[in-house]
Amino acid sequence: MEKDWVKEINKLKKERKAVVLAHYYTLPEVQDIADCLGDSLALAQYAEKTDADMIVFAGVHFMAETAKILNPDKKVLIPDFHSRCSLADTCPAEDFAEFKREHPDHKVISYINCSAAIKVMSDVICTSGNAEKIVGSFGKDEPLIFAPDENLGSYLNRKLGREMLLWNGGCHVHFQLDEEDLMDARKKYPDAVFIAHPECRESLLRHASFIGSTTALIKYVKNSNEKNFIIATEEGILHEMKKEVKDKELFILKKKNLPNYGCAYMKLNNLEKIYACLKDGVNEIVMDKETMDKARKPILKMLSLS
Repeated sequence: MEKDWVKEINKLKKERKAVVLAHYYTLPEVQDIADCLGDSLALAQYAEKTDADMIVFAGVHFMAETAKILNPDKKVLIPDFHSRCSLADTCPAEDFAEFKREHPDHKVISYINCSAAIKVMSDVICTSGNAEKIVGSFGKDEPLIFAPDENLGSYLNRKLGREMLLWNGGCHVHFQLDEEDLMDARKKYPDAVFIAHPECRESLLRHASFIGSTTALIKYVKNSNEKNFIIATEEGILHEMKKEVKDKELFILKKKNLPNYGCAYMKLNNLEKIYACLKDGVNEIVMDKETMDKARKPILKMLSLS
């Protein structure tokens, strides 16, 4: 007989004084058992304040790393060590260090979707939810590097009138979407409002009625008087959106011939692996103190500005 994973997880959470954090892009059943469900900003804020002894982070590796950096004395676990982030992986630390050396007068703003090694080299971190505020905290003429998401950085440059130097990185889910995909979707759903995450390409964003973080997209759909939406982001967002707006039609923008469109890394998190984390303490995030101390400063600066 298969275990009742939800019952067992809830039991172990109490015994271990543990919390489960989950991103909107994880599987629906994982989202449903989370003590905190959110985007990168909300999860970082929760991780900073939790009094739990153990954190199980159902997301991708940089998220669990961030939770550990903010909680160096707590046990932080990730359900699957293979749940990496394609965006973070586009910014190798050695290459970025050389890029930074080439521009010594520039301050560095790094999107939270990056490794601890990149955070160490950053002046401040941002998320898609607070990026405009973080960029705006610097003087208009102050030279800036923005890494690793080129699409988000380009969006911020256009919107805020900046000329930040951009690292050439991107999320495989958002980067592959293009105008042709949107035109196909509009043929099927001609009355739908198009909204998008700023990790998408500029050629796609220019068609959007609204651009925002995962949380902002959910709020927009909830508060809008419109009834049909085409959404350009990872498909996991639909689970929470549908809870908030049961009377609206939601369509994820997909790439042709990719029926299982989404982040395979996020989907590696499942209930059985979360149970194993809680029961056996497997997949613990271990980091050296120096790295955590240096990486914590730009994260705390972000949180103070948020």
